[in-house]
Amino acid sequence: MQASTLLLLTFVLAVVAYGLGYSRSRALAMPLGGIRHLKSLPFYYGARAALWCIIPGLLVLGMWAAFQDKVIQMLVIGSLPAELVPDTQGRASLLLSKISNVASGALPPGFVEPPVAEAAERLKALRQQSQVYMTALVISVSVLAGFLGWLRIRPRLNARAQVEAILKWLFFACAALAILTTMGIIFSVAFETFRFFGKISFVEFFFGTNWSPQTALRADQVAAEGAFGMIPLFTGTLLISLIAMVVAVPVGLLSAIYLSEYANKRVRSTVKPLLEMLAGIPTVVYGFFAALTVAPFISDFAASLGIEASSQSALAAGSVMGIMIIPFVSSLSDDVINAVPQTLRDGSLALGATQSETMKKVIFPAALPGIMGGILLAVSRAIGETMIVVMAAGLAANLTANPLETVTTVTVQIVTLLTGDQEFDSAKTLAAFALGAMLFLATLLLNVIALKIVRKYREQYD
Repeated sequence: MQASTLLLLTFVLAVVAYGLGYSRSRALAMPLGGIRHLKSLPFYYGARAALWCIIPGLLVLGMWAAFQDKVIQMLVIGSLPAELVPDTQGRASLLLSKISNVASGALPPGFVEPPVAEAAERLKALRQQSQVYMTALVISVSVLAGFLGWLRIRPRLNARAQVEAILKWLFFACAALAILTTMGIIFSVAFETFRFFGKISFVEFFFGTNWSPQTALRADQVAAEGAFGMIPLFTGTLLISLIAMVVAVPVGLLSAIYLSEYANKRVRSTVKPLLEMLAGIPTVVYGFFAALTVAPFISDFAASLGIEASSQSALAAGSVMGIMIIPFVSSLSDDVINAVPQTLRDGSLALGATQSETMKKVIFPAALPGIMGGILLAVSRAIGETMIVVMAAGLAANLTANPLETVTTVTVQIVTLLTGDQEFDSAKTLAAFALGAMLFLATLLLNVIALKIVRKYREQYD
């Protein structure tokens, strides 16, 4: 049974346990004169039985799903002949990928060595056995735990206190999981980044002006020496993001001001949904639009003016990206402006200020912290965009400030470096983690600056 199906079955068992617990509590209360003699309401007895049923099952399911792949991979690798056992983690990853492709049918067994084909058959058998064992164990644990929870129901049992205590720990676990996930991402990226700097110097990465990570993946391959200077990538990222924000911020902010302060209800009810529809268009559609319509138009228009322009340019990618993130600025700014108390508007107008003066002197300063938050979200969206850049700006890492030339971004290079079967011991692959770490630090710095700006204006308003 698949893990998703088993998860659904676990919830069904929890619902059954709830019904049985609810019925048992009412049955025990009847001889005593009704549910008023119970320590808690029947709902809490049912909820307690359901929690007893579902929590152990989910724990077993989560632990099994977390470790089964590692255990199966160790068993498969251990079954290989000694001459095929990989000596590095990167080669082990490539070999396991080949075995998985054979097992899934993506690669015919005749194209690999006989031991690898046998390992693929063993992999399929182990996966099937693992699913059977996991299904049996999870169902057994859930049923047994639910039965024990049902059996321990007593009229004097304070089920409400137990349910609330369990829920309190569940909420704490969810909050801790979010924090631990963030810490895990940071430490994993940092670890791989340190490995990268063990192969490439800090000076070359931070101050290099060339980016060409074409290195040999294995010792028997020949490749040109790679260049790992990040300056062209961050220059391209900032250039495209700047163009996008030049398009998105004025249009989005002015649209929000018009819709919230000047438009009548009929216009607002029509224009606002149409504007927000831009956020629902897939980025690949924006990429097609940029590559097939905007980029040729910019190239032809520049040629008519006697200016040389590439068929893939930062201006095309940034312009379309700005159109894409207009709803982020517009919707959030509109919500923030509408959240300003009406009493501020009425007081300003009562003192003789015009509607324009009220907007500039009262409403806009009051809404500025929220507007800055919307702009920050739009900047983060622009920095993390990949598809539009790939299709409209290209993959060439050029150090230029000319928006009519081809550039690339950090996120595009991260995707490019991690595409395909790669060894994680090579500088080429580890460079993706170094770029990710630098992008994380840049975004963190952007958040800190925006927070300081928000606090500054908020203190002035208070």
